[in-house]
Formats: sequence, C-alpha cells, structure tokens
Amino acid sequence: MTTEVELDQLIDELVDQFSPSSTDPVTFLGAQFDRGLAWVHFPLGQGGLGASPSDQLYVLRRLSKLGAPSAMGRNVIGYGMCAPTIVAHGTDEQKERFLRPLFTGEEIWCQLFSEPGAGSDVASLATRAERDGDEWILSGQKVWTTLAHVAAYGLLIARTNPDLVKHKGITAFLVDMHAPGVDVRPLYQATGEAEFNECFFNEVRVPDSRRLGAVGEGWNVSITTLMNERVSIGGTVPARGWGLIGEAMKIYQQHWSGRSDAYALSVRSELMKSWVRNEVARLTNWRASDLRKAGTPGPEGSVAKLAFAEENQRTSELCVNLMGAEGMLYGSKYPQVRPVESAMTGGDMRKAFIRMRANSIEGGTSEVMRNIIGERVLGLPGEPRNDKDVPWKDVPKS
Repeated sequence: MTTEVELDQLIDELVDQFSPSSTDPVTFLGAQFDRGLAWVHFPLGQGGLGASPSDQLYVLRRLSKLGAPSAMGRNVIGYGMCAPTIVAHGTDEQKERFLRPLFTGEEIWCQLFSEPGAGSDVASLATRAERDGDEWILSGQKVWTTLAHVAAYGLLIARTNPDLVKHKGITAFLVDMHAPGVDVRPLYQATGEAEFNECFFNEVRVPDSRRLGAVGEGWNVSITTLMNERVSIGGTVPARGWGLIGEAMKIYQQHWSGRSDAYALSVRSELMKSWVRNEVARLTNWRASDLRKAGTPGPEGSVAKLAFAEENQRTSELCVNLMGAEGMLYGSKYPQVRPVESAMTGGDMRKAFIRMRANSIEGGTSEVMRNIIGERVLGLPGEPRNDKDVPWKDVPKS
C-alpha cells in the first residue's frame, strides 16, 4: 500500500527534476507517467502504482498546487474514459502502445458510441464491422463525438454479428481517426462552438490487433467506458468552493454584497441553498471515490453524474440571475469555432449557462441515470424491454 509520504517523495523528485514552470507539458507529463503518478490506482508499469483512487485525488491536488500541467485538461475523453477501458480490457501491447502518449496529450482520444438512431439505447447501434482476414472493414455513422476533430484515435463499438440480440454481437475497436474513409464534420452548439462532431466511416480498415477485448464482448467494454465516463463527468472531487458555486459567490459579492433589503436577503438564501447542495455532492463524491477501483466503477457513477448535471444547471442559472440584466448579454455574433479542449465549467457564466444544458444529455441522459439507479441501486423492477430476446436484425428500425 502506497503511503502519502511515499507519494510526496515521488512528487518532490518529479518537480525538482522537471520544474512545471520551465518544462514543456509533454515532457513533464511523460516523466509523471514514468514515475507511476499518471493514474496511481493503475497497475505498475501502466502509469500507476497499484494504489487507491483516493491516492489519485491526493496526487492531483498536490501537483495542481505546484502548477503542474493537467493531463485531463489536455485529453479529457482519453484520460477519464478510454484509458481505464484500455487498462481493463486491452492487451499488453495495446497498453504499452497507447497509455503514455494518451496521458501526455500527444494523442488525443474520442469516444464513438452514439449514433443517429442509437443514443440513450446505445446497444441498438447499426455501425458494422466485417472480418476480412487480419482486418475489419468498418462502415457506419457516429454522432455527438466530443473533440473528434482533434483526435488521433477513437474508442468505437460496432456490430459484428447481427444474428444475435442487440447487446450481443458487438465488438470494440481502437480506430485511427486519420485512416482513409474517416470523415469528421462539425456540429455547432448553442454556444457557437463545435465541440461535438458527427463521424462517418466508409469501409475503414482496422487491424485485428486494434480490437479491444474479445469478438462479441463489446458491450462489456462499453459498460466499462460508460461507467468511467459518468465518474469522470460527475465524480470528480473539487476543492471546497471551487467551480460554478465559486463563480456564484464571486458574482454575489460583485452585485449584492452590502445590500440588506428583503429581496437581497432572499437572493442570499438561494445562494446558501445552492452552496449546501454543491457541498453535499462534493463530500458524497469524496466518500464514493474510496470505493472505486481501476476498471469498471459501480452504479455510484450514475448517482454522481445525475447530481452533477442537475446541480450544474441550477447553479449556472443562479449565476445568470445574480447578474441581473447583465446576464442576458451573451454575444449575438456566435463564434463559429472548433475548440481543442472540452469546456465544462468556468469562464463566462452566460456561456456556461447555455453549455450546461447539455449536461443532462451527454454521458447518458438523466432519464437513463434514474433507470440505472432505480434498477441497480434500489432494486426496482426494470423497464419493459420487448426486444430483449430478439435478434438485432429482426428488431424494427425507425
């Protein structure tokens, strides 16, 4: 078991040899990975030390205070979703090939699950992969793919046997996003940014060595990814007063501090209620983080993700309300840009208010989260599923 003293020694050696202020991020993050400080709860030699997820939080906070670059900020999908899935299901060669450049940000990753006809019900996907010797021929369309326009690789699931029921006959692949036949097109959001994309695959050839997990085991691979996605979105443990609630406090000080009329008191009451809800979510995630292991987290990720989405929307709305008429002044000339990082919080609160509308959709809708909590946490009867035992090819398509 790794102690904080041992972690401190490794961190001190890292920053002494590679000063965060004078070392380029790729070099620093590579040295961090080589010391097992990338994901300390991963196995030795894979960017980790075999420690616990709570140790990971400790390392992240210490390095943040020392001004170290953030691997998650550079590669949010790869860091929080693809890397744990590769560790859980990948071959030794795949781990050796992909984990280090993923962590350093030299290779950005995206996740290719959702399709125009397979969103909340991802298992109904229609993208096909057909075996051709030592390769697979991939054809289909994916949608709402975050940062696909800057990604080097994508974690994709495709149907490899349409004769089986929809949750079977799915296989996962690690796809080169610059391979012939891959076409990435922007989807502009209400903020004016194209953080999301639609991706077309026209007979893209993927080596069998880039298959992740066994043939037909893609649903298990996807569950690992989705659970880690929900933990990544909703299960992080920020410092007290950080994030949107910290922005709300700043705006209150700017616009309302010193006022004692009845309306100002009601505004302060709403702010305090929001503070309590955010703090309860933060402490709950802290406790839950001790229960997580490398691989597939439990359903607590769905609880955290649901709370994160709904509280982000409430808090960003509170921020805009605290700004008064100024809160309506988001620019009318929407910038048609394609960002290189995913911005979840912070910055212009008017923009954040618009962006947070997506929180209850991305990473699984809030309705899906409630179904998971009801069935897997509370033990309630499952939703009726008329196509559960029907081969995918025989399921009616819309």
